[in-house]
Amino acid sequence: MPKAKPTSTRKTKGKADSGKKKKDPNAPKRGLSAYMFFANEQRENVREENPNISFGQVGKVLGERWKALSESERRPYEDKAKADKERYDAEKASYAGGGQDEEDDEE
Repeated sequence: MPKAKPTSTRKTKGKADSGKKKKDPNAPKRGLSAYMFFANEQRENVREENPNISFGQVGKVLGERWKALSESERRPYEDKAKADKERYDAEKASYAGGGQDEEDDEE
């Protein structure tokens, strides 16, 4: 009886991401979302209120709090996100990194 060929293949060790474009360390940083501004501001409060909480649970609590915010409560974070996006767009326009980046596909 002939041996069956293996159905899965293994990647060879070595250059795993050789086809991936290297990120320029001088490239402008992406703008933060409204949620990220909120999370960065509230994360320490959540940790103080729940000292033994895990990292994943902190994220869940932050997500629940974000969902519970009204439009007027979210507005300051959305304004910060809009300003940060404008900053990023301006820096990106003046950045002479050459060519299009992969990040353009996300917008």
